[in-house]
Amino acid sequence: MTTQYFIEREKCPCCLSSTFTKLYESGFDTSPVKEYLETFYAPQGGIEFDYMTRAVYCLLKCDKCDLVFQRDVLNDALMEKLYEHWIDPSKAMLRHLDEGSTEVHCLAAQEIMRIIAYLRRPASSLQFLDFGMGWGEWALMAKGFGCDAYGLELSSKRIEYAVSKGIKVIVGKEPHHLQFDFINTEQVFEHLPRPVETLVELKKLLKPNGVLKISVPPGWDIARKLRIMDWAAPKNSRNSLNAVAPLEHINCFQVRSIAEMAGIAGLKEVKIPLSLQYRNMVCWGGPNRLTRNLIKPLYQTLLNRSTYMFFSN
Repeated sequence: MTTQYFIEREKCPCCLSSTFTKLYESGFDTSPVKEYLETFYAPQGGIEFDYMTRAVYCLLKCDKCDLVFQRDVLNDALMEKLYEHWIDPSKAMLRHLDEGSTEVHCLAAQEIMRIIAYLRRPASSLQFLDFGMGWGEWALMAKGFGCDAYGLELSSKRIEYAVSKGIKVIVGKEPHHLQFDFINTEQVFEHLPRPVETLVELKKLLKPNGVLKISVPPGWDIARKLRIMDWAAPKNSRNSLNAVAPLEHINCFQVRSIAEMAGIAGLKEVKIPLSLQYRNMVCWGGPNRLTRNLIKPLYQTLLNRSTYMFFSN
């Protein structure tokens, strides 16, 4: 344990290997990490550096599966403070409502249509779980298609909002009494202190031949980006360090690291056929979207470089 508020991860959280290469180390309250945290969290609520004294932002790269991960992570108490106080739920909700777009909903609908087609059953017979559902948009879209949709989330404010929209929210030990045809994890595994253990538990919730999706920020080229060290680089730009954002993005995945983790959990990768992807494509919005629609399925399905992956038991 680095401090009373942080826990040191002594093994790779994906493949459980104990051999690493250190890529970067700095105090959370030391420049340039401190300035990044101040700038990033100020509009969301604010951050308290009293909890960061002697805590270290240390990035390790697993020699076996190539996962880049933050060695020291928040304990449960400070994790709750981060997501419920430093990120003010009321401000987060307003931002969520302001940033909502037709394209986001359209992409969710497109994905759900592809999954229903892949499972080859009526939507009304399918049970879907959105693990780490956030504000419940994806689960609400699945419900709109007729699926029996559930959500699982830690934030009380987000749970309250999702329930108000009619989403069935799982609480306590209830998940162990349910099983699902599809489990959605969208931008979730990069936040988890124990991702492989979580995946093992999620596999137990899959029905036979059920499908689980893992979608995480890609971890390409992190070593080069760390040499440039531009914490102000916009998300999705060439030099962005968003994939290793201090405190939150504690796991930075490669395809190989996801595959290793899935193997330990007893899952095998499955591909959504290109024919189903193109047939259920509904999100069209100009030349740029047209180009992405034509190229992205090929990239994700054939090149094996995408950190948007599907698995089955």
